[in-house]
Amino acid sequence: MTDKKIIIIGGGVIGLGIGWQLAKAGAAVTIYERAEVGRAASWAAAGMLAPLAEAHSEEPELLKLGCESLDRYPQWTAELEADAEMSIGYRVEGTLIVGLEPDDTHQLRHIYEAQQHLRLDVNWLNGREARDLEAALSPRVTAAIHCASDYQVDNRRMVTALQRAYEGSGGVLHEKSGIERVVIKDGIANGVQAHGDFQEADIVILSAGCWSAQIAGIPDAILPPVRPVKGQMLALQMEEGIAISSVIRTVRARYPVPVYLVPRADGRLIVGATSEEMGFDTRLTVGGVFELLRGAWEAVPGVYELPILETWTGLRPGSRDNAPILGKTPIENLIYATGHYRNGILLTPITAYEIAKLILTGEISEIIAPFQLDRFLRQ
Repeated sequence: MTDKKIIIIGGGVIGLGIGWQLAKAGAAVTIYERAEVGRAASWAAAGMLAPLAEAHSEEPELLKLGCESLDRYPQWTAELEADAEMSIGYRVEGTLIVGLEPDDTHQLRHIYEAQQHLRLDVNWLNGREARDLEAALSPRVTAAIHCASDYQVDNRRMVTALQRAYEGSGGVLHEKSGIERVVIKDGIANGVQAHGDFQEADIVILSAGCWSAQIAGIPDAILPPVRPVKGQMLALQMEEGIAISSVIRTVRARYPVPVYLVPRADGRLIVGATSEEMGFDTRLTVGGVFELLRGAWEAVPGVYELPILETWTGLRPGSRDNAPILGKTPIENLIYATGHYRNGILLTPITAYEIAKLILTGEISEIIAPFQLDRFLRQ
């Protein structure tokens, strides 16, 4: 138990997860969220838990972090569902990465060889074997990689559950309440200015996603190098004859937007996502939606007949090296938990457990040590 007073800036899954763990340990936790809780990147995500599918493009430390967080998902799910008294839609059907033509197969083979080099648990399938797993796949699918242990969670349900669990543990939540600045005196963060008043804290945690670099009061030299990366997405309604259970990802050598299709238990099929350096622009574009629909149709032709339920955009918080920024800063009592880019949902358990442990014990674990802010300050 602890009697620490903690302020968290940002109420997405990262801020809520850390807050929930600290409130359970007896800390007095207050979250300030500039808009509605969990309705930014956390709400826009697809909920894929896919460290293996993306391993070919990741640094070894980030792959290790992702795999460790995935390993903790069963514990996280059981604890969160018990506290929130609701399901978060954790599913373990696995992921298929598919290619539709010879150039795709060449790229897919390159990915598979990189995964083999990393000794990951993946299997190569021909087109027929892939369709045996997912009958809705196009007959044009020539090959696939099966990542049996890449899972998914319903990120929107997880947002709701985390808010319930956090407030149920005594956490205080201020929505539509951006802070004016972090208050730092003599190199020590001792609170925030909010609604014109000083709010004192023993620890200030910055988990404001792509807005983290815009928080006033933090010295320019240590502002987290985090930027927004736009993703356009949509949801379809699966109908009889188009039953998908695995997450399906495409490799398309000729097209700019590889797509993924993520089936939900309620019958929705999430299709995403573009990756655009457009600042804070959240407009949907014809080109973005067209590329997503074309990619989805080529992989699963039956989507042509499905109704579109929803379209949206999200802003991923990308750091300079697209890995998260976790842990202590040169300002005493100022902790960062931001910059999770494409992996915010995957990395929520490891971030919440390890940042809470850091605050409660003062120990930074080996698993998050490589992701501290000082990696940028040394450059």
